[in-house]
Amino acid sequence: MQKLLIVEDDSIICNGVKAFLEGKGYQADCAGTFAEAKEALKKPYHLVILDSNLPDGNGIALCREIRSRGNTSVIFLTANDTEQDMMEGFLAGCDDYVAKPFSVELLNQRIMAVLRRAETEPQNDVFYYKELSVDFGKMQVYCKEEPVKLSATEYKLLELLIQNKGQVLTRKSILEKIWDCDENFVDENTLNVHIRRLRQKIEKDAGRPQYILTVFGIGYTFGE
Repeated sequence: MQKLLIVEDDSIICNGVKAFLEGKGYQADCAGTFAEAKEALKKPYHLVILDSNLPDGNGIALCREIRSRGNTSVIFLTANDTEQDMMEGFLAGCDDYVAKPFSVELLNQRIMAVLRRAETEPQNDVFYYKELSVDFGKMQVYCKEEPVKLSATEYKLLELLIQNKGQVLTRKSILEKIWDCDENFVDENTLNVHIRRLRQKIEKDAGRPQYILTVFGIGYTFGE
């Protein structure tokens, strides 16, 4: 499910857009201030809908910050509708610009278009799968939008499995590529420990994993 953040100080507009987009199958969160938006953006989002006028900050500055940190798409939704306003938004890195008053159906079409473009571009920074997301640029892992603290070796193991999603990695191939945080070679018993601990941290039920799957007699694969 694609995750959107609506940054809008008008609670009626924010809640109305949120309800509409959730009816279209998105997961949407609201932030009413610059500070709330920065806190929310500690979690990964596919797209941010952003007002340029915020009570405690400037949406243009927030857009620049968002784009400097990764590939999250940005659509401005604002009453600032002059050509100069729009140019400023695009120069800050936004993907589209919608002026108020607006049609929620048109906004949805703009969102769909921006997300389609994003899917055709290289997206190496953030990986999403079910309730798990991994920001490779920041080396941060989230499960159900909550940060998960992994050891360096656990992170490297998860990264290796995700990078080879859809393939079965033999235990031998994993052992050849993974070292612990002190650059010591990981043996088979240590690998078992890391797999178990990783599952305990990211799986809803470590005994019935949905992310790190065992292929008996061979090794492991990520996902279905």
